[in-house]
Amino acid sequence: MEAEFSSLLKELSACGHQASALIERTRLPRWCRHPLFFFLGYIAKAEGRVTEADIRNAEGLMKALKLSQRQRRRAIQWFQQGKSASELPWFRGLSIRMTRPVWPAPALQVAICLCHASQLKGRPAKPQQYRCEDAIDQIGLPIAVSDDIYESYASKIWRQQVEKSSEPSTYEQACQLLGVTRRETLADIKKAYRRKVSECHPDKLAQQQVDSFEQKAAKERLLRYQQAWELIKRRHRVTG
Repeated sequence: MEAEFSSLLKELSACGHQASALIERTRLPRWCRHPLFFFLGYIAKAEGRVTEADIRNAEGLMKALKLSQRQRRRAIQWFQQGKSASELPWFRGLSIRMTRPVWPAPALQVAICLCHASQLKGRPAKPQQYRCEDAIDQIGLPIAVSDDIYESYASKIWRQQVEKSSEPSTYEQACQLLGVTRRETLADIKKAYRRKVSECHPDKLAQQQVDSFEQKAAKERLLRYQQAWELIKRRHRVTG
């Protein structure tokens, strides 16, 4: 399994850390689709709402799998089922779990897709991370697999995101940064802003014992969240 996992991580890096591109190159057995999209919906609802980024990610995987219109409808149904679940049914990942000892590749591919889904906005918050770990455990893989996948994203993607981060200049950019849409009320946007800020609080970071790079990244994210919120407040004062 280690050799297979190492090969997939190299392939993921070659794909620019895009899980959909990895799946398009490596394929995924049909019987993995139900648990995959169920788990994606479960992870997407970790913080109470599904974002446009979650939906785009699921759609990207549907395209990579070359699903027909009928198969897409079923995948959407499975995603909705996962979104509605408060906990994982014990049997949902059973098919992958049973085949993992003799064929580990599908389980590892699904694990990469789940980790990718949990970090669409950067380093995953605890709710997304915990749900991702629960799903990975259900498909018969050690939770430590997620650590290796996240480490790959941290060194190649998250570091670049911090370096390239810039102040939002439009209302749409500000909303995207806070994980909301422009159609949401100011009260809902404010809740999202406070949630984002709480993730970067120094006391919370100290409890998590994060490294110096993550501390720097958190400070950068906090600044961008504050700038986004100020821009949004200005827009709402103008429009009433």
